[in-house]
Amino acid sequence: MCLAVPGRVVGIEDRDGTRMARVDFGGVVKDVCLAYVPDAEVGEYVIVHVGFALQRLDEESARASLDLFEQLGLLEEEFGDAWARAEAEAEAEAEAAMEQEDVR
Repeated sequence: MCLAVPGRVVGIEDRDGTRMARVDFGGVVKDVCLAYVPDAEVGEYVIVHVGFALQRLDEESARASLDLFEQLGLLEEEFGDAWARAEAEAEAEAEAAMEQEDVR
């Protein structure tokens, strides 16, 4: 299922003439294109679908939607388990470091 998910803009930059944002979806941060909402600012909430911010959303509505999505398990379905992903990445980094030490 593909959802339009609210997220908080935590950073904005210009990439090759395209305004891009780092958007936090309750702990999962993704790059998002701001072409449809070019005047969005850091700290604001936007609704994102397939990597594009479609419109602004007030904080209360965004938090209510995120809470509901989390209760229904839709955020994990959309983004995966962020904690499990972080743990797997940390384990892979630790293994790579151990292998590098064995080579020395």
